[in-house]
Amino acid sequence: MNDAMRFKVVAVGRIKESAIRAAVDEYAKRLGHYAQVAELEVKDGGAAQVSQGLLKVIGPRDHVVALTIDGTMRSSEELAARIDVLATRAVDVAFLIGGADGLPADVVNKAAETLSFSRMTFPHRIARLILMEQLYRAMTIRKGEPYHHG
Repeated sequence: MNDAMRFKVVAVGRIKESAIRAAVDEYAKRLGHYAQVAELEVKDGGAAQVSQGLLKVIGPRDHVVALTIDGTMRSSEELAARIDVLATRAVDVAFLIGGADGLPADVVNKAAETLSFSRMTFPHRIARLILMEQLYRAMTIRKGEPYHHG
């Protein structure tokens, strides 16, 4: 495991569906071979409560990436290259996933960058699964391993 690379996946709300929970756990386990991974859940509520919960778990070393529909779209290879850049800066990368109402504007404004998977809207639990899989894919791309067939 690469102790220098640390990912924090912070999501509003819980995953209730057992199949999605199992898939997220599987990718988190796989990703754990390449980096330290922490998955944190913030209680869903009003915008002020969500903001407070999200901002409380962001650390001073965290490079914050807010997942938003209008964020920067990257291919899997571009995400791997971006992670390479962040790894050289020895920062922890915190990915923030909003709930049904997305991320509060004050949280997005504090993010170092934004990321979008698509112009489509996904449920937060599916976004978390996509993020975990893409982080795992990015790490295998960085290592030249055969998982990615792009």
